[in-house]
Amino acid sequence: MSGFQQLYYTSCEHGLSGSSGFQFNAVSERVSAGIRHQVEGLAGYEPPRSLVESDTPELLARCPVNLCHAPGGRSGATTLCVRYVGRDSARRFGNYFAHALHTEGEFTPDSGGLLAIELWDSPLWTARVADTTGIPELPAPLPRGPLSPRSARAFLRAHPHAEQLPALLAAVFTALAQDGSVVVIDDTTERIAHWFATVCYLLPPPLARTLSFATYLFRPTRSRLHLIGTVPEAHPEFGPDDEESYTVFDFSAGRFPEVVPTHHLVRLLTRIGVGSIRSVWSWTAEYAHGQERTPGDWHAPVAAAAAAGGTELTDADVRAVLDWLSGAEHLGARRAAVAADIHHKHRDLDDDQLSVLSAAARAGGDAALHQELEGELHQSRIRAYVTGVANAPGPVPITRPAERERATALWRRLLGEAADSRQRVRLLLWMAGARLTPPPELLAAQCLDLARTLLGASGAGQGLREEVARLVHGLPEFRAGLATAVQEVLNERGGQEQLFAQFPAELLGERDLGGRPRLLEYYWRAQAERQPGRTVELLFRILEVRGQDSPDAELLRGLWRQPSPAWTYQDATEIARRLPPGRPVDEAVAEWFDRAVKQEVRDEQGLRDCLVLCDALTAPGRSAWLRAVTRECVETVLRLDAALREATEATALARAFRIPQIGAWSAPRALKRYRLLPAMLRLPADPARLRTEIAEFGFSLADGYLRAVQRAAVTSARVDEVLLSHVTGVIAVNAERVALPQSHLEIVGTLRLHTSQHWRSEDLDRLARALRPYDARLADTYQECAENRLGRVQKWSRKIGRRRSPNDPRPEEA
Repeated sequence: MSGFQQLYYTSCEHGLSGSSGFQFNAVSERVSAGIRHQVEGLAGYEPPRSLVESDTPELLARCPVNLCHAPGGRSGATTLCVRYVGRDSARRFGNYFAHALHTEGEFTPDSGGLLAIELWDSPLWTARVADTTGIPELPAPLPRGPLSPRSARAFLRAHPHAEQLPALLAAVFTALAQDGSVVVIDDTTERIAHWFATVCYLLPPPLARTLSFATYLFRPTRSRLHLIGTVPEAHPEFGPDDEESYTVFDFSAGRFPEVVPTHHLVRLLTRIGVGSIRSVWSWTAEYAHGQERTPGDWHAPVAAAAAAGGTELTDADVRAVLDWLSGAEHLGARRAAVAADIHHKHRDLDDDQLSVLSAAARAGGDAALHQELEGELHQSRIRAYVTGVANAPGPVPITRPAERERATALWRRLLGEAADSRQRVRLLLWMAGARLTPPPELLAAQCLDLARTLLGASGAGQGLREEVARLVHGLPEFRAGLATAVQEVLNERGGQEQLFAQFPAELLGERDLGGRPRLLEYYWRAQAERQPGRTVELLFRILEVRGQDSPDAELLRGLWRQPSPAWTYQDATEIARRLPPGRPVDEAVAEWFDRAVKQEVRDEQGLRDCLVLCDALTAPGRSAWLRAVTRECVETVLRLDAALREATEATALARAFRIPQIGAWSAPRALKRYRLLPAMLRLPADPARLRTEIAEFGFSLADGYLRAVQRAAVTSARVDEVLLSHVTGVIAVNAERVALPQSHLEIVGTLRLHTSQHWRSEDLDRLARALRPYDARLADTYQECAENRLGRVQKWSRKIGRRRSPNDPRPEEA
């Protein structure tokens, strides 16, 4: 085993440099120039300002001691103890003595298993200058100092800020992972060394060996070691640029980082405690695979070792072990032992976690534990499914006879324990999904009893509704039991006509009610309420079952429950076409046809549907069903519709709509509202009639008509004979014989002015000829406008204005 090479570095008169000053006073024989350079970089020392001029043993003992360790990996590890010695040989203050050790291999094996921090205050350190430049190597093991897990535990118990240990340990983990630095400030370097020792003991040993540290640096921000200590007298300052690189724990002033992300491993390690941690680390070696690096890697092996040693694990620890266990093939048979430790101490595991333990027990060769876990898992899954646990797995077919027998026995026991109907439904679903075959009489009795209970229940939630629907469609025994329960209710209690509109009877279908006419009728009534579009179809299915030709009032009210009128035009048309023609109908049918025909027409589509209905009701053998007033309404509607299609002149068509029924019935009013005006504008007008009959149109029709004619005269690119006839009749209105409101007279005047100013000369000429039989002087005026239209429109417009205002409704007086 190689020993430790020694180096002394200080300000002295005799050393390797051959002159006085800071130099290596003495080194071991195998020390290379590279080692000397590394030690020289680590050996610098500045005392606190107040202690610079210390020269007595008492003052020098107060100066901070720097135990510095730099693990070098393959190049070896270097550890120094640097002390302030006050004056040099020239009596100048600022001298220090650095005693360094270097080993070519890893530090821990060559040092007898101790950690570098355990060399704090070791008797091996010296601060005396050697008489010669050569000093021997030190053999292993090195003498330990006073630090130990026991002293670290005593230190924590006495420290007022011991609760900061988890944050400190977490920060060191982060520094190791991200090459950062943690600065510890405390009153003495002895206290700082205890903090460092505590952290080193709690770190996984492979990580602890990679930790670089210095128990005292005057200027921490000039170092990138992992752990850096300093004292308040050094007045360390950290600027904004240092916040990302240095995490500061000032135990002297009680100032600590606000937030330090703390892994669950850190909480576990600090819960185990520094006094017990070495035993846990020795056990952990049996669970680790050797590739652990991060806290996440170490968490599960440490938790497994701690559980084996009796430490209580948190839920986070258990989750870590379970996540790790399924892939921990390196454990071999120990996987079953880990599974047993977790299973025996944690009885609240979910199914996924039990599955992991079961697989680990099987992989570890523990058949008894595996069978026990599988039994618990099976029962847990059934209970989870039955009680509605979120994301609980559904049933799967059970094929092995022994398992089927145990599952059936468990199912029967759970039936007796079911707390409510939903659990009973789920038990039946689970039985069907697992393909169990309980005794038929038991299954039939259970289904009928559950069906009776559900029929009497109220307020079933959506979840129960969906599950009962699955049960109805997947289990014939329950479907038959539900049909029987419905029949019992209808036989025992009256007034249950709406039963099939209620849960769960609504889930039954026609195939479930075959041979039960009464049930079928109630079922179809409920279907009509849920599917209004099928109501007419269902009406005739009920009539067929009853053997009737015509419905009565009760059946009509039962199928159409919405406010009157209950039939739409489409309903009434289909019913009219499907009722046997020539056969008498119930008085209620005549009443419903009357309400359907006379209901309010709200749009053009409604008008078209109304006309189809009226046409259907005039077919042979159907008009006899109608009341006299209904028949008159139908005939009026069809007569007006024919007039709209067959008229040849606009004013004659308007005269056809001057009937009393227009105000009494909706359909004639709708024909007038939606179709009369467009039809009139498509037909030519007789100016002689129009100029005298327009007042008889009524205000609404006259207003719409006048505005439509004015709009066409203004916007039409071509004046055809139909438009000319309408414009002629409007312009020639005789105000003495026709009493028009002022607003309509203004439209007439505006139309006269527009045509005179904007119509082409040939159109004005046509208009003048058309006007002449009714107003010769106005015709002359338009003829004159036509002759002078080209190039002199404005002149003749003014002339017309001087001779007669176009707004004057009496052109014969112009």
